[in-house]
Amino acid sequence: MIRLDGRARRFGDNVNTDYIITSARKRDTIDEHVLKQWLLETLDPAFAASVREGDMIVAGENFGCGSAMEVAVTVILVAGIRAVIAQSYSRTFYRNAINNGLIPVQCDTSRFEEGDRLSVQLDGAELSVANYTKELTLSGPPISGVMLDILEHGGLVPYIREHRRLMPREQ
Repeated sequence: MIRLDGRARRFGDNVNTDYIITSARKRDTIDEHVLKQWLLETLDPAFAASVREGDMIVAGENFGCGSAMEVAVTVILVAGIRAVIAQSYSRTFYRNAINNGLIPVQCDTSRFEEGDRLSVQLDGAELSVANYTKELTLSGPPISGVMLDILEHGGLVPYIREHRRLMPREQ
């Protein structure tokens, strides 16, 4: 079981990967430890400096749309954010999240606000988010199979190091 507690950092719909980390910043480096100082600067120039370990991004529809660059996910993780909660994701961002150990929770985020106290729980394939500020708990679609195994290992690289190959989850 994985449980994460933190506060909501609210964004809207269609947060594309170039908003997460702008292409202008990637011209000089793709080092996520350097890039994290500019995380989501296009949408909120003060965001990166205000992030605390455990914060969770909460967004609307189509989070991570745009290019399929993996550095968008790794910059989020390096900033100390281990989960993104959104109504929907671009397919490539979702898989990049799983492969890098970022937990993508998909649920109705319309009642979430900046600063809400949250808890994300991945218990087996079951995925839920509790919003303690609003006194509500929502379930997301389960994460199962090899994707669950990858998340439980912290990402694809640690998974492959242990197993040496992708293996189907035993039923």
